[in-house]
Amino acid sequence: MKIYLAIFAILIAKLMFAQNPQFSELLSYYHSEKQFNGVVLVATNGEIDFLSSVGIGDRRNSAVVTTKSRFKIASVTKVFTAVMIMKLVEEKKLDLKSTIDKYLPNYTGEGKDKVTIHHLLTYSSGIQNKLDKLGISPYQVEKNLDEFIESYCSGELVYSPGIKSEYGNTEYILLHKIIETVSEKSYDNYLRELVLEPLGLENTQIIKSKEINTGLLPSYTFDDSLGVFINDATYYPELYFGAGALYSTIEDLLKFDQALFNNKLLSRELTQKLLTIHPELGNTAYGLWGSQGWGSFNEPFYYRPGGILGSTANWIHTMKSGKTIIALSNTNATNLYELSEKLYLTSIGKEVKIPTPTKISAFHFPHREVTRF
Repeated sequence: MKIYLAIFAILIAKLMFAQNPQFSELLSYYHSEKQFNGVVLVATNGEIDFLSSVGIGDRRNSAVVTTKSRFKIASVTKVFTAVMIMKLVEEKKLDLKSTIDKYLPNYTGEGKDKVTIHHLLTYSSGIQNKLDKLGISPYQVEKNLDEFIESYCSGELVYSPGIKSEYGNTEYILLHKIIETVSEKSYDNYLRELVLEPLGLENTQIIKSKEINTGLLPSYTFDDSLGVFINDATYYPELYFGAGALYSTIEDLLKFDQALFNNKLLSRELTQKLLTIHPELGNTAYGLWGSQGWGSFNEPFYYRPGGILGSTANWIHTMKSGKTIIALSNTNATNLYELSEKLYLTSIGKEVKIPTPTKISAFHFPHREVTRF
């Protein structure tokens, strides 16, 4: 019995020693001073160092955010789409150098015989970006995928494909259609077969506005002029298709992160192809951006932000230290990249100066805080 007690005491001591209070202090500061409502995760080689939630999830009933809350992940969806495209390449059903018309013979856009799959994956198609100019309005009128593509993704070429990268949703909505055509399955079914079921991602799927998406948090836009949160404008989230229609949980995203960077979804060759950084195209990879080191990151890393109105996300993966930093929020009030950067510095033992809060914080960890030892 004494031996067991001694071992238990050692484990508790290790846990207390390993716990870095700065993670909690950071989250408390960002909640009270930066209006952060959401969940954050820090992991090393897939092992969770810190996981916690803070703030209000549903303002109609003051329900709090939990570490199990489901968030709209917006453009993080694009990485799932890129993986599905690369799987079709791996299966020899798709060629990155082939043009749109090979797979979508009825596509009417000017780029049908000029824009390749590679151009779509790197936002370098040159197809007129009608969607960004129109804001939320294209997503507020119900259309099927073909109607949406005809209305918004079939414009003229405004520059020659491949000469530069200009970010938008157009390319990944076209990739959604190509996935369904080539796989002969719905996007939902192919995603489930390739990613969700093999990885056990039980809390990830396409948002369907006519169904009850159990556990999915509503999101809120922060009105700077009034200093208050307001309800997001009404829209059909599924109209973002393969560019931004998924919801997920933070732990599902960690599983996806580890599978992607450890060649569990694609062969090593195809994973490296997906992760290849194209400096001439704004450092795009496929679905992600990459850098050999920038700002506070003194090592190669990949990052993927996302945002639709009040739904925001940020995902960072470093290649030497094996850090995964994920932040999800149901408001747009906080700079998640900035928060993620400070979480990263803390995770590698760098001191981060946290200003003294000027407001009384309602910060607490009502659900789960995990520290690795």
